Amino acid sequence: MIKLNTNENPYPPSPAVLETLARAADASVRLYPDPEARALRARAAEVYGVPMDHLLAGNGSDELLALVLRATVDPGDRVAFPVPTYSLYETLVAVQGGESVQVPFADDFRLPPALGRARARVTFLCNPNSPSGTLVPLAEVEALAREVAGVLVVDEAYVDFASGHALGLVARLPNVLVLRTLSKSFSLAGLRVGLAVGHPELLAGLRTVKDSYNVSRLSQAAAVAALGDLPAMQANVARVRATRARLTAGLERLAFRVLPSEANFVLARRPGVDQGPVARALAARDILVRHFARPGLEDALRITVGTDDEVDALLAALGVQGKANALRSCKASRKVRTRIRMVPRRSPGAPWPRFCLTVRDGRR
Repeated sequence: MIKLNTNENPYPPSPAVLETLARAADASVRLYPDPEARALRARAAEVYGVPMDHLLAGNGSDELLALVLRATVDPGDRVAFPVPTYSLYETLVAVQGGESVQVPFADDFRLPPALGRARARVTFLCNPNSPSGTLVPLAEVEALAREVAGVLVVDEAYVDFASGHALGLVARLPNVLVLRTLSKSFSLAGLRVGLAVGHPELLAGLRTVKDSYNVSRLSQAAAVAALGDLPAMQANVARVRATRARLTAGLERLAFRVLPSEANFVLARRPGVDQGPVARALAARDILVRHFARPGLEDALRITVGTDDEVDALLAALGVQGKANALRSCKASRKVRTRIRMVPRRSPGAPWPRFCLTVRDGRR
């Protein structure tokens, strides 16, 4: 099975992570984890250059998203985000009883100007965005933060694959909360570790609604080890970026339109052509990609950047599928043949000639 549908890293984490997990899996697992994740936050503070009191650890960034809404949103409060984007935002707003204000992206996924004027208690910005992979420039993120009425949550799950980030805004703007995850670039999706970076007063509200022991002992230990070996993560990121370029070029040769991606996936489109059948045909070959059966995305596939071998297998399967589609189209066109027989030009005074139109479709 080639799994290119959930944006997991195709490469394993740092060997230091696996060694740490082997040592940590001892009798101490009978004890609760540190509820404040102090060792993890201390290491993250060193890596990201922020004070320790500007950090909160979560059970993946998904938990942190839920904590934001639990702490700030009452029934009926407005929560804004551009669409299409990470579908969990809408789900979490509904759970909290808030009102989702969905502001459409343009076709090129530029930041919609109406987003900052939505009068929302919370505004989400997935950057790089999913499913497009596009990145809003830092200057535009800062302008948005200054315009919104409430908290701006910049969800940077994929930012280590990108060319810029918004961590520097936290020190200047108290309404900015930046979320990070170790699931993607650090290859720890199975351990669920996320980090929120924000002003201490903003994080205090999240602490009041989080579970006491929300990040396990093993997850905290693994995260400390992962953050302690940045070269291993950066090497994997470099490999993903290189393969992303190969994948993009290969898809374009197959007549897909691919948006410039700064994530570990690409969005490939054939405008106006539903890609659901393509996704199903790939699944029949044990290759999984993501198709969105929703308005505006039916003609697109989101494809995770896998290993070089996985990407080669995907492109080969798409090429075979494309040839099969072309063959079916050719056969279908041969079923209907139209022939027009012209009679000679009429003589003066003669009646107008009749054109003979013969249609053959295999039945007549």
